[in-house]
Amino acid sequence: MIKQQITEKLEEIIGKYAKEKGIENFVFSVEEPPKNIDADFAVNAAMLLAKRIKSNPRIVAAEIIDLILRDLSGFVDKAEIAGAGFINLHLKNEVLFNELEKILSAKDKYGSKESNNKEKIMVEFVSANPTGPLHIGHGRGAAIGDSLSRVLKHLGYDTTKEYYLNDVGNQMLVLAESVRVRYLQLKGDDIPFPADHYQGDYIKDTAKRLIAEGKNIDEIDFKKEAVKDILATIESDLKDFAVEFDNWFSEGKIAFDKDADGKTEVDKSCEYLLSKGDAYAQDGALWLASTKFGDDKDRVLKRSDGRYTYLASDVAYHKNKFERGFTKLVNLWGADHHGYVARINACVQMLGFSKETLKVILYQLVSLVRNGQPVAMSTRTGEFITLKEVIDEVGKDACRFFFLLRAPDSQLEFDLELAKKQSSENPVFYVQYVNARCNSIFRESKSRTDITENADLSLLNTNEERVLIKKLAAFCDTLSVCEKTMSPHHFTAYLIELADIYHKFYEKCRVLSDDSALTSARLKLIEAVCVIIKNGLDMLGVCAPEKM
Repeated sequence: MIKQQITEKLEEIIGKYAKEKGIENFVFSVEEPPKNIDADFAVNAAMLLAKRIKSNPRIVAAEIIDLILRDLSGFVDKAEIAGAGFINLHLKNEVLFNELEKILSAKDKYGSKESNNKEKIMVEFVSANPTGPLHIGHGRGAAIGDSLSRVLKHLGYDTTKEYYLNDVGNQMLVLAESVRVRYLQLKGDDIPFPADHYQGDYIKDTAKRLIAEGKNIDEIDFKKEAVKDILATIESDLKDFAVEFDNWFSEGKIAFDKDADGKTEVDKSCEYLLSKGDAYAQDGALWLASTKFGDDKDRVLKRSDGRYTYLASDVAYHKNKFERGFTKLVNLWGADHHGYVARINACVQMLGFSKETLKVILYQLVSLVRNGQPVAMSTRTGEFITLKEVIDEVGKDACRFFFLLRAPDSQLEFDLELAKKQSSENPVFYVQYVNARCNSIFRESKSRTDITENADLSLLNTNEERVLIKKLAAFCDTLSVCEKTMSPHHFTAYLIELADIYHKFYEKCRVLSDDSALTSARLKLIEAVCVIIKNGLDMLGVCAPEKM
């Protein structure tokens, strides 16, 4: 939280200075300098401002430094001009010790906000068609969506996780027919199985169950039975992946359920767009005038034969979300849906909301490798490697951490053998080992009677300790970056960096020593390390084991 606090104070001080120079709404950055620079933060304001007011950057920097040392004397110990006009800031040690106290006091609430009334957010993710088990592509979407929701909830947003169940359409008819044919085959009928139907063993499993239950073909709703079994598998796999949804929303609710006037939500949504002039009839079909809001062409809502398109259902679904009081909609889609973004943005605006109320996150699929060699993603029957198979092989924690190693729009190569290694090469092991190592020290310290709870934190004055405390305080900055980018992947990078800093501290600074005062202070420091490691891993849905 230190960076956030000092940035806000600098914006006030330098913003006022810039305004006096005739520059309104002046924007600059406050960043951590490269590791070879001896400073806590570097500010580029002087160089940017000097260019605009045609002055010498070092002169501007000197004037700004005078203001900083006057108004931020409680925060800044030293401010220096570097290079062409950077301002390097050195924080007072007391600032770091105060933040360490906050971490120890707040524990799992550190960086959280009790309530954040700016938005009521719906995060809709996975939403795979209930036609088969989840594959690893769905797994990446699940990890991103669930972890993003954890971050937003920690920041106090009223956040709901929803799975949109696409249980309407031709694929559901094909699913039902797939189970029916397998049922008949298992009953002894010599009939061929259509090549374009669902081939997986899960289809046979449902057929076997129906036979075992003694149900006759005339009393079976094959679609309902297939969806029931597939959904149970999906829900079980997601639970094993530490993903649980607040709500499962059926497309059938908006496509089939009728009001007193005999109209579905899809009917009413299309009529609403037609009444506003955002939809029009042509050639016996109903069209969405999506080019009005940036789409490359208008889209069909209702075909000439009277059947609605998927887009019509999506319009009704997003309308339903807003009617439920959500002010921010976050949709996670596979990258193959990129062409769909413009038309959904158009729909949101046609429903009377700004396009900023919708955030679509597109994520790339995953490629598997083993010992540097690509792993075939599907079998000859077209069955993809399932999420369950990967979880069973490498474990839930490694699976989630690896899925979140890169930004959603970046290609991700998942190394199965690396994910199983119990060594520093494996990033999730490297991070989790920090918590285990700290807890090992705590267990060893139990026999000491000279350790005091009221430790003197000012004894933490080595460079390794200072750098570690600064990185612990950067937890809040990582939360802010995740919120700004709507991506939780920043936490994997943060935790790996924190683990690296901790291991260097561990090598240089002996925690348990004959110096009881220093031992007490360092135990407080590693207690704070445990707090932040656990909090950070929790944002990713990953455990923090005390023994490894």
